[in-house]
Amino acid sequence: MLEAFLLFLVVVSGTGGEICVTRAMKSVGEVDDFRPLAVARVISHALKVSWMWIGVSMMALAFFSLLAVLSIENVSFVVPITALNYAAGALGGKFFLGERVTPRRWAGVLIVCVGVTLVWLGKR
Repeated sequence: MLEAFLLFLVVVSGTGGEICVTRAMKSVGEVDDFRPLAVARVISHALKVSWMWIGVSMMALAFFSLLAVLSIENVSFVVPITALNYAAGALGGKFFLGERVTPRRWAGVLIVCVGVTLVWLGKR
């Protein structure tokens, strides 16, 4: 039960963090000038966006949850299960960021989910 909770945290907080950082960077805008002063301005602006801090915090939670689950499970089980990040990312992109997800991408997500299911069932 603990491993399932930790895996859930890895997937949800990791993907949630990526979605929050994406939202923050969309508000900052595209980086098109890579001179040091311009990059410093973009970083400064990004650090003022609350979504960035929420995202970084969620990613930190995902990282430490991953460390915890790796301490009790085999890496050959944990890493394939974390592929559910792809499914969560597609859902988050569609519903929270308003992105268009093509049928081909949904098919890929379905294939990933089938693979994760096989890995999960193979553990039992």
